[in-house]
Amino acid sequence: MHIHVLPLARPTFDVPYAEEALAAMRARLDAWAEAGGHRVTGSDALLMGAEDGALDASADVLLILQVTFTDAGFATAAACGFDGRVAVWAAREPRAGGRLRLNAMCGLNLLSHALGLAGRDFAWAYGEAADLDALTTGPLADRPPLAEADAAPRPVRALRIGRIGAHPDGFDTCRYDAGALKALAGAEVEEIPLPDLFDRARAVPEEAVAPYAAKAAGLVGAGELDAGEMDRSTRLAAALDGLRAERRFDAMAIRCWPETFTEYGGAVCGPVSMLGEARVPCACEADVYGALTQSILQDVADAPVFLADLVDADDDTVVAWHCGQAPASMAAGTPEATVHTNRRQALLYQFALRPGRVTLFRVSQANGAPHVALATGEVVDAPMAFTGTSGTIRPDGGGAAFLRTLIDARLEHHMALAYGDHAAALRGVAAGLGVPVLEMTA
Repeated sequence: MHIHVLPLARPTFDVPYAEEALAAMRARLDAWAEAGGHRVTGSDALLMGAEDGALDASADVLLILQVTFTDAGFATAAACGFDGRVAVWAAREPRAGGRLRLNAMCGLNLLSHALGLAGRDFAWAYGEAADLDALTTGPLADRPPLAEADAAPRPVRALRIGRIGAHPDGFDTCRYDAGALKALAGAEVEEIPLPDLFDRARAVPEEAVAPYAAKAAGLVGAGELDAGEMDRSTRLAAALDGLRAERRFDAMAIRCWPETFTEYGGAVCGPVSMLGEARVPCACEADVYGALTQSILQDVADAPVFLADLVDADDDTVVAWHCGQAPASMAAGTPEATVHTNRRQALLYQFALRPGRVTLFRVSQANGAPHVALATGEVVDAPMAFTGTSGTIRPDGGGAAFLRTLIDARLEHHMALAYGDHAAALRGVAAGLGVPVLEMTA
């Protein structure tokens, strides 16, 4: 076989560590290829931008090495423009309690969704123990079946969602169609330019900022962070709450990077945590269906929800994580104030999720067909896997099966989490929406 590799990464992650990960992947791939008489071409270095990736159309297999998280734009175009077999191999990193240095599993998740929407079949593997024979010649990802919701229909209230800014390029997981959303769930979306939020935040009266500034000041470590960034961040919280009240929003979907850092100068993650605790769901990356998902789960659970990435899996467990935006009532201990791991700006919350029974849920558009994805499990008592807000979850059915379903089903990279087992009620939601259910932990 002729295998052409595209090793993808982004400079906002830990580049030296990514180079080590790539070297290990290439060494294993090259040894396997030499033993089998295969030919490997492509870059030995990380490709940091779409313009870097030259594709050899004569290859039998296009092997995308997902070394760090990246958007799915270039990889999807490369895969759809290639006539041979497409495979994706994502690097794994240890749960060491520090920065999420690669976040490659989430990149695999994002890419799998985009390939599903594009109708492009692929094979995939995660971690250093990847079976390279299976990856290059074995079965392709097989979509798990959906089932009709066997439950009494549960109505979903018509929501007003504010979308502030557009989703990032290459994030098909966050795309939405207003007409389809209204037909599905009766939800209406009002779009607001992101600079309008920044202008509003700068102009918020001090008395409106004060409650959020007091919450931030009470966090462990708050006094060690940059005062200007803290002020700008808490102003975002006040501005978002003002928008909610003024426009009668039930939830919001916010473009959180890079402009909040590069143009405004403060993180929206901490404000999202504050608003989530107050039962105002806010989805990052302008994920409108994520905001819908959060709102539905919040209503069912009658509790705050956390919109999380799934960033690691082993045979037993998975890790749900986001930069620092989980509601504070989910904390196992005392929440701390911190900065964004990549952008190094305040304010974010930091803690491990407390142990307990949880439900994971998503109103999904995977493969171009609306349905709901549903999983149950336990947050286990474990050290914080990565900085920010994260929890180690033992899904019913295990971590490996959960990951397989997540990627094979081409699901979005955001799932909502709430404490308690709400599976039965959410099957009723699916029946009320008239869509099937993907049981991820059946």
